[in-house]
Amino acid sequence: MLGMSTDLDNEDILSDALEFLGGKPVIDDTIIGYGPLKLTLALKEGKANTLLADHLFSPALFLAERIERNLLDFAGRTVIELGAGSALPSLLLSTRPNPPALVVVTDYPDENILGNLKQNVEKNKEVVTDGCTVKCEGYEWGTDTSKLLSIVRSTNPSSSGYEIMILSDLLHFFGSHDVLVSSIEKLLTKREDARVYVGAGNYTHAHVCENFLMKAKSIGLQFDEIIDPEEEKKWLGTLPVSTLDPEALRLRKNNCRYWIGRWSVERLS
Repeated sequence: MLGMSTDLDNEDILSDALEFLGGKPVIDDTIIGYGPLKLTLALKEGKANTLLADHLFSPALFLAERIERNLLDFAGRTVIELGAGSALPSLLLSTRPNPPALVVVTDYPDENILGNLKQNVEKNKEVVTDGCTVKCEGYEWGTDTSKLLSIVRSTNPSSSGYEIMILSDLLHFFGSHDVLVSSIEKLLTKREDARVYVGAGNYTHAHVCENFLMKAKSIGLQFDEIIDPEEEKKWLGTLPVSTLDPEALRLRKNNCRYWIGRWSVERLS
C-alpha cells in the first residue's frame, strides 16, 4: 500500500474505509491467514504508518478472490506487484496449481516495510508451487527500474518488461500518480497481452481514480472498469480467511472498484 505522497490525510483514508465498511475495522491482525498463506503486516511506526503499509485493506482481498477464481491470466507469466504491503495477491498467485513463472513483490525501501515483506516471502516459500520463482525487492515509484528489469530478463532474456502488474489500493496516493504511471510505463512489457490489474477501495474518491486513469491514458494505457453482475456480488472464494466469515468478506468485496489495463493499439503500433 505504498506511495510517495498523498493529498488525503491518512486518518481520513482510514475513517473513510471504516465508513464504507459500516464501522467495522480494516484488518490489522498480527497474523493474516488466507488459504495456505500466513502473512504479517509492517509494524505501526514510521513510514509504514505514513504509507498505510500496516493495514490490509479490502482491495487485496478482492484481488485474492479473483485469483482464487482463476479470473486473472497468470499461468507461466511474469508478475510484479507495486506497493505490495503484505503481498497477499501476488503471493497467492505463487501458490496456485498453474502459477506464474516469476513473481516479484516490491514496496518502499524502508527497513520496517521491506523487512516485513521479505519475512512474508520467506515464511511462505514452502507453499510456493514448483516452477514459480518469488523475489522481493525495495522500489520507490518513479526511480530507476534497471534492477527490476534485470530480474525479469533472467527469466526471459528477450523480455522488455513484466507481463502482469498488480496495483492493490494505491490510487488514493493522489500526489504520486505521476511517478506511479511512470513506473508502469517502464516496467510493463509493450505487448498486446500485457495487463495491469488495479483494485481500489470505494473510499478512494472518484476524482482521484479519474486522475490516475487520465494520466495512464496519456502514456497509451486503456483501462476497462469491471463491474460484477448481481449474482457475483457474494463472496465466491473457497479458501479459509482468518477472522472473516463470508458476510464480512462479501462486504469488503463490494467495497471495491476494479480495472484491467492494457496498451492501446496506437501505443503498440
